[in-house]
Amino acid sequence: MLLKQQILELRRQGKTYGEIKSIVKINIPKSTLSNWCKNILLSQDQRDRINRLTNDNLVRARLLAVQVNKVKRIKYLETVDKRIKHIPKLVRNKNVAKVTLAILYLGEGAKSKKDYLMFGNSDPAVINLFLSLLRYSYTLDERKFRCTVQCRADQNIKKLEKFWIKVTNIPYSQFYKTQIDPRTIGKPSKKPNYKGVCRVEYFSADLAIELSRLSRAICEMGL
Repeated sequence: MLLKQQILELRRQGKTYGEIKSIVKINIPKSTLSNWCKNILLSQDQRDRINRLTNDNLVRARLLAVQVNKVKRIKYLETVDKRIKHIPKLVRNKNVAKVTLAILYLGEGAKSKKDYLMFGNSDPAVINLFLSLLRYSYTLDERKFRCTVQCRADQNIKKLEKFWIKVTNIPYSQFYKTQIDPRTIGKPSKKPNYKGVCRVEYFSADLAIELSRLSRAICEMGL
């Protein structure tokens, strides 16, 4: 009974249930505290204080939860990285590189082209991967490359061209005139890091046929 009286007195002072449990040093269920204190009338100042502290505690709890989840996510990703770290090295085998290239081309390349390769993407890492695999898997004539940048109307064309020249390592002389999407005229870009789309072409019917047939053979093989 003494404990209950102490709790009632603390509540009359405007203490939160969390503060009460901390003071009495007993983890009493909130439902029990609420039931005991239900007839206590608090002043407006006391209610405002309790609401303010409750909201502050909720904010801290959410921030803590975010941080805990972030740490968990980092640890999870580290385990995934350990699980797969040996796999990318397999691409150093030229046959594996060709398979990877064929699958990549199957997803992002122009399948309707029979006499040359055409591959486009807005992600510079994907363009770089395609070109790296292509250059690693085959002996190429770099003069047979052509590139086209496709962008929005409000983008800086010169900066985009310089960006994609660096990504592709293909000289400016082998770039076609940049194409502006007419649908974007008068519409401001919402993604500041968007670099447009880079379309890469390589003029070789033999390579186009080989990648096409290789990708088809992979699809038909089954496991």
